[in-house]
Amino acid sequence: MPGEDELIEARREKLARLRSRGVDPFPPRVDRTHAAADAIAAFERWEQAGRAGQPPEVAVTGRIVALRDMGKASFIDLLDGSGRIQCYLKKDTIGADAYAGIADLDLADFLSVRGALFRTRTQQITVEARSYAVVAKALRPPPEKWHGVEDIETRFRQRYLDLMANEETRELFRRRAAIVARVRRFLDERGFIEVETPVLQPEAGGAAATPFVTHHRALDEDFYLRISLELHLKRLIVGGLDRVYELGRIFRNEGIDRTHVPEFTMIETYEAYADYNDVMRMVEEMVSTVARDVLGTTRVPFGEHVLELAPPWQRLTMRDALIEHAGIDFEEFRTRGKLLDELRRRGIDVDPGWSWGKLIDEAVSVYVEPRLQQPTFLLDYPKEISPLAKSKPGAEGIVERFEVFTAGFELGNAYSELNDAIDQRARFETQARLKAAGIEEVETLDEDFLTALEHGMPPTGGFGMGIDRLVMLLTGQTQMREVILFPQMRRRE
Repeated sequence: MPGEDELIEARREKLARLRSRGVDPFPPRVDRTHAAADAIAAFERWEQAGRAGQPPEVAVTGRIVALRDMGKASFIDLLDGSGRIQCYLKKDTIGADAYAGIADLDLADFLSVRGALFRTRTQQITVEARSYAVVAKALRPPPEKWHGVEDIETRFRQRYLDLMANEETRELFRRRAAIVARVRRFLDERGFIEVETPVLQPEAGGAAATPFVTHHRALDEDFYLRISLELHLKRLIVGGLDRVYELGRIFRNEGIDRTHVPEFTMIETYEAYADYNDVMRMVEEMVSTVARDVLGTTRVPFGEHVLELAPPWQRLTMRDALIEHAGIDFEEFRTRGKLLDELRRRGIDVDPGWSWGKLIDEAVSVYVEPRLQQPTFLLDYPKEISPLAKSKPGAEGIVERFEVFTAGFELGNAYSELNDAIDQRARFETQARLKAAGIEEVETLDEDFLTALEHGMPPTGGFGMGIDRLVMLLTGQTQMREVILFPQMRRRE
């Protein structure tokens, strides 16, 4: 069997022969009247109308995915973005010279075929070619004879091969586009306006995460790729835009696992005169609406479970969840030392420098999150790990925050936003002391944001959701990199 270098050389020789015959193998334009699916639909309409007049004539264009030589006739299957269509090229119809030129065609070439539609003896709708034209010559062979690309390294590193060979992958990313479009429409219909905020920021605020750093040559200053959309969007609430959202890329210089990548897509929404209860109702309605409109159902299979996304979703406080799933009532472990000893006694690997709130969060990640398969709002988080959220009345050290979980992973995060500028400054200063003590993932003090907050921000409900995780949920994918077209990969040697 010839190696890849030999196959490439053979294709280059065919390219040279095409050019020697005066054929431009990369013409500047192509005459196409129908996509494959549209051509098939046109013929079916002609049949349903009683076959009046001549059958439709079409010009279709696509990548060659099958080529069968029958001697004096050939069948060629073309694939475009809408689907696949068969073409019948007969020597007596297209002429001897044109038919001989088929020998210089290969799988993966792009071909334009013009002719009338008919049904073969096997009832397949087919274009009977009057003419054809090469519109792009492929110099490399396609993957695995179109049987599908299964190697994960190849699929992620050369996504175009995955898309070429796997219809399931093409459908996955069509569905992703539909999910994103429906999320936007849902928010637009509720009176939110879409905005854009800076990707390069002088302070990496709005989340506790490690940023990427870059240098701005014109300003001669270091900037950070944003780790959140939050602080700029809340500036807009201060300015009087009562309902805003942004759907954009976020960058966190952290690890990679099945639900984390350093570059991902997030949507954040901010609504004036709302609190986290209002946001909960919006979120369950938004996700269920997207599922129903894109998938046709709110019952979504995921692994061994079928998730019911129709409202209402379960509401569970963090305290009650730990009591239920771990037998830990954090009110009985109100000091960091007592809680640290209890978690170590249970064999949980914890950092001795972690705060009381961080220890609770770790206990939740171990005992609670894997058990939250059906959609669940986990409510009321420790203040220490939620410096941007408003304190919960009557609950010392607790804030009005929720994270929403389903299929065992976090889908989104929300607060009743802290709008007391004095309290916010004090919390930022606490975070700064933690950073000085060597804890990297803390909130950064942003003076410009504090200045904005001092101008007055109304009570506000904010929400952030990973779009990639939403797509995972609605398509049954267990790895985030499956739903990202071009995930980061270590450079090949």
